[in-house]
Amino acid sequence: MAFGFGRKNKNSVDEPEGLEPAAVDVDEDGKVIAGPDMLDLPPNPADTVYERELHGPLDSSEVEGTDGYVDLGALLITPREGLSLRLEVEESTARVIAVTLDLNGSSLQLQAFAASRSEKLWRDIREQIGLSVGSQGGEIEILDGTFGKEVLAKVPALSSDGSKGFRVARFIGIDGPRWFLRGVLGGNAAVDSEAAQELEDLFRGVVVVRGETPLPPRDLLLLRLPKDAVAGPQGDLAADHASPAQGGEPFRRGPEITAIG
Repeated sequence: MAFGFGRKNKNSVDEPEGLEPAAVDVDEDGKVIAGPDMLDLPPNPADTVYERELHGPLDSSEVEGTDGYVDLGALLITPREGLSLRLEVEESTARVIAVTLDLNGSSLQLQAFAASRSEKLWRDIREQIGLSVGSQGGEIEILDGTFGKEVLAKVPALSSDGSKGFRVARFIGIDGPRWFLRGVLGGNAAVDSEAAQELEDLFRGVVVVRGETPLPPRDLLLLRLPKDAVAGPQGDLAADHASPAQGGEPFRRGPEITAIG
């Protein structure tokens, strides 16, 4: 497993990011002929309620210890062969604002936020994502997905060869005890359920460490570099227990960030 750093300036944090290119083709009139309109994401029944306490992600009070996890402060991640982690650093404050997990050509960005004991954030945040994506001429669809309600976002974009297409992402959210965890699936995992399975498993295995410090709702929970990570060649960071040679691409671009607040 490998670690790396990415940097975001203040303006980029406010953009509707989290939208990695997916395989989308359009005809001369701009109509989608393959890609997000042909999603392989079987929905759950509309009345299904995702039971976090049974399936994860978990609160730190619900696990016996932190041994075996990659400790990022507010988030504990289950290591896996071939997994690459990148910490996203906000340039204006030098604080770590997200971690992106890259695995088998897809990515999962994670951010954890403070929440009150009674208020659930995910409904309002779904609406905020819709407004942000809509302001760029994109569109969203609310799905009954793996973790309950999810947001599929599509924003017009040009491919590398200049043809029209979309950037696509799946936003997933979990309300926990005094915290909210958001994930953004990019790459093939945004449009293909089989490609998403391993990253969804990683999402279920996340442990959120809320801490006892009073924080306003929607404040980011503090992330940090693991204690056993060391600097490697070309600026990548590798953990002592997992070398980059095991797989992963520490500098592959992951989903970007949509502000919450």
